[in-house]
Amino acid sequence: MSPISVVTLNKQRQLDDEMARLGIRAEDLCEQFIRSSGPGGQNVNKTATCVLLQHLPSGIEVKCQLSRSQALNRFHARRLLIEKFQEKVAQERSKRQREIEKIRRQKRRRSRRAQEKILADKHHLSAKKETRRKNPLSF
Repeated sequence: MSPISVVTLNKQRQLDDEMARLGIRAEDLCEQFIRSSGPGGQNVNKTATCVLLQHLPSGIEVKCQLSRSQALNRFHARRLLIEKFQEKVAQERSKRQREIEKIRRQKRRRSRRAQEKILADKHHLSAKKETRRKNPLSF
């Protein structure tokens, strides 16, 4: 085996391990090969080297045409899919964390000073409203 194919096999194994760790199964992927565009000459015009990869459960879609090789494009498309999947998971996690923090802040007791300040503001407003009230005895 040449050193290039060993590196490729190692990278492929790492990619497969990462997909398994994230819970992305090969059965959940819809893979289509379409004609690329751009530089590449006749090869691009005659062969379907562009890879369209869809992860059906999450709805993530990736299109890759980095290379003239279909196999390399498949590999790169899967890498891109993993990156997008990780971003989506991180966003959901941070959103959940923000909601938890918001609930925690809402449930937290106010400090004594904050309570006193709120009461002082209420007394001030009620005094202001009291001066606006019409005197029922005066005509």
